[in-house]
Amino acid sequence: MKSVLIALATLLGWSIATEAQTPYDCVNPLIGTQRMGHVYPGATVPFGSVQLSPDTRYLNMYQQQKYVPEAYAYCAGYQYDDTTIYGFSHTHFSGTGHSDLGDFLLLPLSGKPNWDSILKGQERPYHRFTHSDETAKAGYYRVKMGSPAIQAELTATPRVGIHRYTFPEGESAHLLLDLVYNIYNYEGKNIWSFVRVENDSTLTGYRQTAGWGRTRTEYFAMRLSAPISEYGFERMDQSPYQGFYRKFNERRNFPEMAGKDLRLFLSFEPANQPLVVKMALSSVSTASALRNLEVEGDPKSFDNAVIDARNAWTQELEKVKVETLSKSDRISFYTALYHTMLSPTIYEDVDGNYKGLDQNVHQSTGFTNYTVFSLWDTYRSLHPWFNIHQPARNQDMVKSMLAHAEQSVHGMLPIWSHYANENWCMIGYHAVSVLADALVKQGPFADPKELLKWSHKTAQVPYFDGVGAYRQLGYVPEDKSGNSASKTLEYAYDDWCISVIAERAQNDSLQSYYRKASEQWTRVYDPISGYVRPKLANGNFKPDFDPLDTHGQGFIEGNALNYGLYVPQDIKGMVTKMGGEKAFRKRLDYLFEIELADKYIEKNEDITRDGLMGAYVHGNEPGHHIPYLYLFTDQPFKTAQRVRQILREKYLDKPDGLCGNDDAGQMSAWYLFSALGFYPITPGSDEYVIGSPLVKSAEIQLDRGKSFRIQTVNQSEKNIYVKSIRLNGRKLENPVIKHEQLINGGVLTFEMSPTP
Repeated sequence: MKSVLIALATLLGWSIATEAQTPYDCVNPLIGTQRMGHVYPGATVPFGSVQLSPDTRYLNMYQQQKYVPEAYAYCAGYQYDDTTIYGFSHTHFSGTGHSDLGDFLLLPLSGKPNWDSILKGQERPYHRFTHSDETAKAGYYRVKMGSPAIQAELTATPRVGIHRYTFPEGESAHLLLDLVYNIYNYEGKNIWSFVRVENDSTLTGYRQTAGWGRTRTEYFAMRLSAPISEYGFERMDQSPYQGFYRKFNERRNFPEMAGKDLRLFLSFEPANQPLVVKMALSSVSTASALRNLEVEGDPKSFDNAVIDARNAWTQELEKVKVETLSKSDRISFYTALYHTMLSPTIYEDVDGNYKGLDQNVHQSTGFTNYTVFSLWDTYRSLHPWFNIHQPARNQDMVKSMLAHAEQSVHGMLPIWSHYANENWCMIGYHAVSVLADALVKQGPFADPKELLKWSHKTAQVPYFDGVGAYRQLGYVPEDKSGNSASKTLEYAYDDWCISVIAERAQNDSLQSYYRKASEQWTRVYDPISGYVRPKLANGNFKPDFDPLDTHGQGFIEGNALNYGLYVPQDIKGMVTKMGGEKAFRKRLDYLFEIELADKYIEKNEDITRDGLMGAYVHGNEPGHHIPYLYLFTDQPFKTAQRVRQILREKYLDKPDGLCGNDDAGQMSAWYLFSALGFYPITPGSDEYVIGSPLVKSAEIQLDRGKSFRIQTVNQSEKNIYVKSIRLNGRKLENPVIKHEQLINGGVLTFEMSPTP
């Protein structure tokens, strides 16, 4: 009886305390929804195309041609501090520091709305809500809003968003479908929209936008559980020519409308049953959206879809079972694990068709196609985590990147891509890191020569972000290409990754070429100042250098103090060049202990006070390896100090508990590795370095029925230092484990101590 009650309570979004919460029950989608986390709390399934979520403000990114800084807080469409909901849209980014999407906003309304005013945008309806009337779980969202209250419930399949709206008894029911709304909207972002009312319960259409993805088209098919009694459109753009459509009154009960900016309403007779709305998405066509709807949406009731979403999440979450020091740690761990599965997202229809980078329709053969590759962030920890937790999916992601390269007119692997678009965000060509890491850890699931071909082509495009000068001079000159010091460091690491691929492809010449290129980070190291710093085309270092400043010093979203330590391919060489183990340790101490003044970060919206620890920036990715650099100094135990401090201070069980952006799961993947006690300090190698586990024990389910267990002895808040490490009973002399040792299964035992 108890299990039945718990299952029913979960389905309805109630909270019941249990003696041992399941991993699913420990996920809190509201963590990271306040301030900079940029996480959405709505409904999706692992890696799902549909991310159905509330949007709490109607805000343009630009007003009168000027950037609106407040828009930055709405990268995910939702802010915890808000008390309004303007609707529920079907696509969102999770944790990114820039944005797009927000497709097909739906808002339920009751009573007698003023449609003329609403459709013209003179009135923007919304509902007020409180968090006491809100429930967010993995795959399910519920909120009561407005007065009299409308209850909205959301769930999803991979390609279909499913809404259930319960209206006040006796009230007429309405839906506003807003195709004007975008996340990061601005005048002119909508290129074209089209809607058809196919019958009294089915609509189809599409919208093309020009935002971060400059030519992005999304199709939809929407099915309603009740017949439409009346409907109407408004086209906001004022074209001087409408052809012979001027014969009709298109604004009311006319079954099609096209224009740049469209809004429409749907009205229904009062009914005792909730209204269920199912909206399927496709990148290919409305026919494909209908097929997705017929396969995934039509057969399922809302309640069964909730159960299926829960089961999908449970299956993935239970691949890692942990025992923690506290309930809060357990929530933080499983919420982080949840965050790692919000992107990349499946980007193909049920028949395997998808729109490619060339804007043509392609068929995935032998793989599932994915999109949303935030690679400057995710190559560091997220994709290495996938090689343990999601190896088959990571193989598909690599194959998706290869397909991207084949469709690219530049012949390049993705930089930061989404929805059949390359948006060129951030620096480096870090797909090569993902390819190298997967190849080293999973073997030749793809032809190494094919991986090398596209990696080499990508690294030789001269017009990409200073690469031509980098190949010619051995560094990126600041007076030719900004953020040059960061680019030189990142390109050098990426070139090392290509050398790893070349070795597996048995191409000695390219292996030697790229291994030598990986040493070019030394070209921007200044032995006089002791820092990596930007250099000019004439060979001189840029004057007026301040290693603390994050603006105008040759680094993107960072400074020389943090970013200048980015040489993961040759850490020992970096330590030696910067003065040896003792001097390097003092540099790290200085980084963690000084206070970074506001003036050094005030021009950088991606670096905020909540992400700082001294001058170390954990809220941004380029420094995520830095706490582990103590392992290469005369005081390696300080890695344990810093890792535990970050785990305790920068990941909290509350809406503003994430420092900085989650950045498509990278911040959360860092937490998972660090809480388990090891970290991929050099993606592309087969080694993990040891830190300080936060869990009491853990078991990771691996392929082929194997598992890898982590045990701790004397684990506590005070016992943060690792006294000894044993792998399958054998003592490890060095703080390193290899991927092969991990995936073969076994037991890693940490003996913890309160003293170094």
